[in-house]
Amino acid sequence: MSNTPSTTEIEVPRGLKGVVVTETELSDVRGLEGFYHYRQYSAIDLAEQRTLEDVWHLMLLGELPDPARRAAFLARTAPLRRLPDALRPLLPALAASTAHGGPLTALGAALSIAAADRGIRPLYDTAPEQRVEDALFATALVPTVLTALHRLQNAQQPIEPREDLGYAANYLYMLTGEEPEPAKARAIEQYLISTVDHGFNASTFTARVIASTGADLVACLVGGLGALSGPLHGGAPSRALDTLDAIGTPERIDGWIRERVLAGDRIMGFGHAVYRTEDPRSRMLRGVAQSFGGELVDLAVQVEAQVEAILAELKPGRELHANVEFYAGVVMHLCGLPREMFTPTFAAGRAIGWSANILEQAADSKIIRPSARYTGPAAPAPLPTV
Repeated sequence: MSNTPSTTEIEVPRGLKGVVVTETELSDVRGLEGFYHYRQYSAIDLAEQRTLEDVWHLMLLGELPDPARRAAFLARTAPLRRLPDALRPLLPALAASTAHGGPLTALGAALSIAAADRGIRPLYDTAPEQRVEDALFATALVPTVLTALHRLQNAQQPIEPREDLGYAANYLYMLTGEEPEPAKARAIEQYLISTVDHGFNASTFTARVIASTGADLVACLVGGLGALSGPLHGGAPSRALDTLDAIGTPERIDGWIRERVLAGDRIMGFGHAVYRTEDPRSRMLRGVAQSFGGELVDLAVQVEAQVEAILAELKPGRELHANVEFYAGVVMHLCGLPREMFTPTFAAGRAIGWSANILEQAADSKIIRPSARYTGPAAPAPLPTV
């Protein structure tokens, strides 16, 4: 038989690195410059000057709101935070069955139940206006479900959301039961804004692939969650903080890091697939952490400087810098979040970016269907006799 492929194949790098697969109006990462943006605005400027609700509005509705539109958007989304009646009695069982994996492992199931109860239909069968409503519903619900699951897994009752608190403040309130200090709420809000979207990362691409099939919006979000859970993607903030704990004191930095780099181990919180200069998210979060101060922050700053110097020495030309996850763990710890909630908190912000990408992909009916090169034994081969 002929080995000629049935379609023209194009050679691309492993992992699709640097391959442009579509066009987007949502965001871009300019890795050589150390810059990224949401639509036409610097993501860091947005994190430093705007609220999460403003960025949510920008990503899903296409523009930054003025005060009147902001108020209308808050009134539209705040009621969506409440747990659906069909989901509420099922959460204890979901929390118990996933206790060892944390709230993120049950979030997908909970969202799927909520979507079925709401009657969310496939994107292929849904008008654009309804897709937006479904996206607002799902993204508003994520923080409520995550905090409810966490509390249930820790023998505590879920806390009802408050409509008078912003997205980040309400998230901390539902997690702890106490209205957060403004500085801590703002720090978490800045972290969430800075991680809403970041180009075609693994989870965003996964969500868009599923969206290209015409599946329902929540199915796409659940796919993104699966990709985000990996240690090489959203699962690293707690591991970066574990590194600081293991080092312990400034005197141990050099020996601890050198031993692991020479052993070929990955230093969590350093290096990025796109940036070849300082990660702007890390730079911003370093400033947020330093606004709190303390021994942990001082250690983190020293570790960052020495790790980058050691990596430059042992891996010359690689341009390995601290990424968003290094200081994200520090900031979340300072704001009282337990480590098992670090990646779920990442998901609470990134769900907004996924939703925007899902909506954009749904407007393009072309299914994403790449090819793979077969490298197994030659075919066809005769079946072995029994």
